[in-house]
Amino acid sequence: MAAGAGIAPPLDVVAANVAAALAEDLGTGDVTAALLPDGPDIAYLLCKEDAVVCGRPWFDACHRALDPDVRIDWRVQEGDRVAKGTVLATLAGRSRALVSAERASLNFLQTLSGTATVTAQYVDAVRGTGARILDTRKTLPGLRIAQKYAVRIGGGSNHRIALYDTVMLKENHIRAYGSLTGAVGAARAMHPSLPLIVEVETLDQLREALDAGCTRILIDDFDAATRREAVRIAKSAPYDGRIPLEVSGGVDMATLRGIAEDGVDCISIGALTKHVRAIDLSLKLGPPPG
Repeated sequence: MAAGAGIAPPLDVVAANVAAALAEDLGTGDVTAALLPDGPDIAYLLCKEDAVVCGRPWFDACHRALDPDVRIDWRVQEGDRVAKGTVLATLAGRSRALVSAERASLNFLQTLSGTATVTAQYVDAVRGTGARILDTRKTLPGLRIAQKYAVRIGGGSNHRIALYDTVMLKENHIRAYGSLTGAVGAARAMHPSLPLIVEVETLDQLREALDAGCTRILIDDFDAATRREAVRIAKSAPYDGRIPLEVSGGVDMATLRGIAEDGVDCISIGALTKHVRAIDLSLKLGPPPG
């Protein structure tokens, strides 16, 4: 079963993303495609490097928007890990529509596959530790839901979608209320049904957050020794690990495994969606090689 099995694509977001992308690319019409005879043709989609496939719904929607009768036969599932040289899909439709939809469809597929691929690399790096890989809000404008979907396809989890769905208390909020406990109380009173994340800067603040209660505690910029002590405190009586600990900031592949082995529950990584390196794909008219 593919890694993406059971993860539903956000169809309303797909439609909006595709409409915007095609309007941006086509404008008043594809003047180059108009040079082609508009007859039936075939094409194939080639992946030119190892990758985790993500973005099929966006790719399909781009082509079907221009040719509702196009036939797209996928040879791989969403979330599949594929090797360089894999033919991902074949298409049959009108020649002008195939080339007009090419760039927008590839832009979605290469970007989302890039996010899913790098997420899978981070997930693989912490496998066996119990730590979960989270994303952040450092996403491409207009593609947040799509990229967060790609993180899930790659095996990661979503930190929060946006500013409206989770309360996150940091230094400024704590300062405004005079104490961490006061800020937690105000947040609970105003938004009792929302998840609450609290960022702490010291072990004393950690104990205060554990006592006050919240959904998750962010231990940002702790050195290794302090981080391990934070884990010991949070997982010992009377707290017994009920509130997960998250690490963010200064995390890369060189430090990731050690942080996970310290016993933290979550590691959030902005690079999953911020440092986008697209997967090399191409769509070529004609039959696939071989």
